[in-house]
Amino acid sequence: AELEKRGYDAAFSAEINNDPFLPLVLAAEHSENIALTTSISVAFARNPMTMANLAWDLNQYAGGRFTLGLGSQIKPHITRRFSMPWSRPAARMREFILAMQAIWRCWETNEELAFNGEFYQHNLMTPMFVPTNAGYGRPRVTLAAVGPLMTEVAGEVANGMIAHTFTTEKYLQEVTLPAMQ
Repeated sequence: AELEKRGYDAAFSAEINNDPFLPLVLAAEHSENIALTTSISVAFARNPMTMANLAWDLNQYAGGRFTLGLGSQIKPHITRRFSMPWSRPAARMREFILAMQAIWRCWETNEELAFNGEFYQHNLMTPMFVPTNAGYGRPRVTLAAVGPLMTEVAGEVANGMIAHTFTTEKYLQEVTLPAMQ
């Protein structure tokens, strides 16, 4: 509420030493216009269905103001901290986002859920588990990317890209923008 009062356009919550979603629920409750974003939430610590459900609910609660900012994190954190599988992170992330989009499309249009990828399969959605649609649509998805492969994924399947804080202008010009295009 204070950031909104001061004229900020967006508030960000990062998955560092706390959950990134809980602060945004409170922010949604105590604000009206400010955009709310995770920057970032660790995709590979979850699966596409749980992430799709969480992002959908938060976007509906926030009146369409939520953007799901995703990141892959690095292999030791995924395998040793979260005890989740790690392989081909750019390909896995591409499929993760495509799976969420298929889930949201199912919820929006009532079409059959039939996502069968290399890493994720989502092919069961009974009416009891379809969340309420308050008319705000699906959340936007942004993707944290450093290297050219993940940047290509961001350009292909996300609504935007989050650059790392150590990214230089030269790197953006020479690596990021060509990969995004």
